[in-house]
Amino acid sequence: MRYRTISNGSTSFEVSTLCLGTMWFGTHTDEKTARAILDRFLEAGGTFLDTSNNYNGWDGGHGRDSEDVLGRWLADRRARDQVRIATKVGAAKKDPSLPLRHDPPANYQGLGAETIAAEARESLRHLGVDRLDAYYGHVDDYGTPLAETVGAFGTLQAEGLVGISGISNVALHRLVEAREEAVRQGVAPYGLVQQQRTYPYPRPDVGRHNWASAEMLDYARASSQAGSPLAVVAYSPLMQGALLRDDKPLWDGFDHPTTHERLRVLREVAAETGATVHQVVLAWLLGGEVPVIPVIGASSVAQLDELLGAADLDLDPVSRARLDTV
Repeated sequence: MRYRTISNGSTSFEVSTLCLGTMWFGTHTDEKTARAILDRFLEAGGTFLDTSNNYNGWDGGHGRDSEDVLGRWLADRRARDQVRIATKVGAAKKDPSLPLRHDPPANYQGLGAETIAAEARESLRHLGVDRLDAYYGHVDDYGTPLAETVGAFGTLQAEGLVGISGISNVALHRLVEAREEAVRQGVAPYGLVQQQRTYPYPRPDVGRHNWASAEMLDYARASSQAGSPLAVVAYSPLMQGALLRDDKPLWDGFDHPTTHERLRVLREVAAETGATVHQVVLAWLLGGEVPVIPVIGASSVAQLDELLGAADLDLDPVSRARLDTV
């Protein structure tokens, strides 16, 4: 396993370059299997765990199932000091009796100050910890003033309840403005941004704000070089198997000719390097000009072992050039 430092300019700590996503722990992935996956990740040197206050609430759980499984595992293994934990706020149902809606009228909790403060304390309780190493706004909230949201995260950091704050599913201009607002308020800015990122890229559809674009990566690089660190975390880098399995449909916006050509070259490179397609995608993300932290998901120890093989995989310059130029 390899490691890197993440920071918001005032708080810094080291994390594994692969982050373990735990979205379905407690529902699709039963607790016994989830514990085995966590044990294996820790044994392999993995230290970065990702969850949320609403995972599983989408599909049969109460929402905090993943946090609860993690909390019990941390207590039983006495592993709190060996890992860094990230969770999220803002995308759980505002009204539990109504369906979760993306389009207006949205039914998200949002990122108001009271919600952020209350949900952070609930996450602490469910995880059984006294500090959230990283705390993301799960979905940008246009209905709440940025000053309020940024100030709320700043307060939690000042209180010592949160180490580094972040934002997910956000337009670049909103990310920039939020970080500038933090400077105006004299609080620590977002040190993390979690977006979708994989080897194929989507059409540039109007309204798509969840993609880690080339511009966002360039902003992260420039900010870090200027002394205002910003790390990019990539969720769904393997699109739940759709990059490998022809029986699984490509995600919305990805089914276009360039994707099919990229997948063809990706599979050729994988065969030539003796690695799996998933390992090559993760290595491509890890070794890019602006390295990102992929969030990997596994429903078995065998799946996890395959993905862990990417941690130390370096693509040779010729292979990377072939992948980059499609």
